[in-house]
Amino acid sequence: MSVELNHTIVHCKDNRESAAFFADLLDLTVGEEWGPFIPVVLANSVTLDFATIPAASITPQHYAFLISEAEFDAAFAKIQALGIEFYADPQRKHPGEINRNDGGRGVYFPDPGGHWLELITRPYGG
Repeated sequence: MSVELNHTIVHCKDNRESAAFFADLLDLTVGEEWGPFIPVVLANSVTLDFATIPAASITPQHYAFLISEAEFDAAFAKIQALGIEFYADPQRKHPGEINRNDGGRGVYFPDPGGHWLELITRPYGG
């Protein structure tokens, strides 16, 4: 059997808020609550299970998503419309910019739970 990532738990201050933010941004569907989790399933069947925990216990993580050019356009328009800060780089030295690494486009921005999300249209090295 080949190894596949099936799901991961995303700690957040408010699981509903974070799941809804993520799903709306990328035009995905928020699933039914299952125990302490609010799931969002990605195109490759990986599930992000958003779980509310105390804010002081959250360690910011980085989550990167490979999306199409059209999906990037739609998501980036939402980022701008919502007034979310964004950067071209993970070090946040280029605010208000996107990158064009590897012939694609990329952007870094925070989610409501304090994590940093990245959207790219080309895999690194591609």
